[in-house]
Amino acid sequence: MRVGISGTHGTGKTTLVEALCAHLPDHVAVDEPYYLLVEEGYEFQFPPSLEDYRALLARSAQSLGSPPLLPGVVFDRTPLDYLAYLAATGADPSDEADGATLRSAFANLDLLVVTPTTPETERGLPAAELPGLRSRMNDALLELVYGDPLDAWEDVPVLELNGPLEGRLDAVVAALGRSR
Repeated sequence: MRVGISGTHGTGKTTLVEALCAHLPDHVAVDEPYYLLVEEGYEFQFPPSLEDYRALLARSAQSLGSPPLLPGVVFDRTPLDYLAYLAATGADPSDEADGATLRSAFANLDLLVVTPTTPETERGLPAAELPGLRSRMNDALLELVYGDPLDAWEDVPVLELNGPLEGRLDAVVAALGRSR
C-alpha cells in the first residue's frame, strides 16, 4: 500500500508516518520533500518563498510519481501540501501545477490521509511556527482536497483525521484494511 500524509505544519504528520511504518513492517517512509531537497543542496528562504514552494511541489510530485520499488511506502507530505502553501501565500493552485502530472502522481496512492488542525492537535502538540500561515494553509488544504480543482486526486480515497491523536494510527490501519 502507498499512503500519503498531508497537513499543515505542526499537526503530527511525521509522528504518524513513523507510527505507521513501525506498525506495518513492510512499509518504509519517504522523507518530506523539504529534507530531500536540502540533502540535494537546495537552500530555502525563511519563511519559504513562492519559488521554494514550487520546488517542493515539483519534488513531491516526482517522489509520489516514481514507480513503486517497494510494496509499502508512506509519504510524509504530498503535492497537495505545497499547492495549499502556494494558495495560502496568494498563488492560484490551478496556475501552479499541471493536472496531468498530478493525476499520474496521485494514481500511485492507495490512501490520502489528511491531518487538519483540530482542538486535539492544538492541545496535544507543541505550538507551531508561523501560526497565520499554518491556519491559511490548513484552510486551503481542506478546500483543495475536497474541491480538487485540477481533477487530479478524485479517485484516491481520503481519510481526514479529526479525532483524538491517540486514535490516528488505528484509524489509518482500519482504512488501509478497507481499501485492500
